[in-house]
Amino acid sequence: MERNLRKERIGIVTSAAMEKGITVSVSRRVKHAKYGKFVSFTSKFHAHDEKNECTKGDTVRIMETRPLSKTKNWRLVEIIEKVK
Repeated sequence: MERNLRKERIGIVTSAAMEKGITVSVSRRVKHAKYGKFVSFTSKFHAHDEKNECTKGDTVRIMETRPLSKTKNWRLVEIIEKVK
């Protein structure tokens, strides 16, 4: 049985206060349909960080997964850049 492709997002960790959990802020720029101006939208995702290795400000890649709690259904794939 083959499983479907899972969504991946790249964002910045805005909170690492949870035990084995992080909050990731993902922003995207979309062109307005009528006026043509680029508008910035931000989405927040709760992701599972098994080893508690992320800190606030890190750039990370997260992947969609099965529900792990009430709000967590993403998991950490890799840390792209650690905060200086």
